Amino acid sequence: MSKLNVLLVCGSGASSGFMAANMRKVIKERGLDIAVTARSESEIENYIDEIDALMVGPHLAYILDDIDEYTQGADVKVILMKAEYYSKLDGAAALDDLLSNIG
Repeated sequence: MSKLNVLLVCGSGASSGFMAANMRKVIKERGLDIAVTARSESEIENYIDEIDALMVGPHLAYILDDIDEYTQGADVKVILMKAEYYSKLDGAAALDDLLSNIG
């Protein structure tokens, strides 16, 4: 598998920033070739062409239709993060969810 580029988004980018840092620790431990960055949801359009997967904070479920518009024509897997691991900033569970969704 080639390097996977993942963008995490939340309202302001703070929670997703902490989640991204926790995911990067687990990625390093597992020796995976995955880059994880975090931004606010207002920046999604700026990164669509650079990512393979977009992980969205569970509190932003209401913007999934907008995200579908942003991703039209782009090969981006959109994943709504689960509240169970998002609320705990559980990087291992988030990574496992990502990997299960991308096959």
